[in-house]
Amino acid sequence: MHQLQIKWIYEAAVAKDGYLMLVDHLWPRGIKKEHFKLDEWNIDLPSFDDMRKWFDCEGKNISHGNWKEDLCRIRAIAKHSNLTILYGAKDLHINHAIVLLKVLLKMKRRRN
Repeated sequence: MHQLQIKWIYEAAVAKDGYLMLVDHLWPRGIKKEHFKLDEWNIDLPSFDDMRKWFDCEGKNISHGNWKEDLCRIRAIAKHSNLTILYGAKDLHINHAIVLLKVLLKMKRRRN
């Protein structure tokens, strides 16, 4: 797997960030869509609370709901290039990106 990281959308992008995926449901304030190079805005992921509850409760099986397909697709992107998961939340410690990163890393450990 290539580099997999999370980053606040207000930080400057660098070439090694690779594929840029925003995972917030709302577009971040102060960022103009037409001026921001983004590979994907993934609004299909569940809300932060749903994702966190599922991750905390889901001990063995990552096959809940329709998320498995999207998680596998995101993991495939990370296998082929660097992937930076972007978030716009002010809270740098509690947001979609952190939970998604944990889920992807958990999936990676299970496959190895």
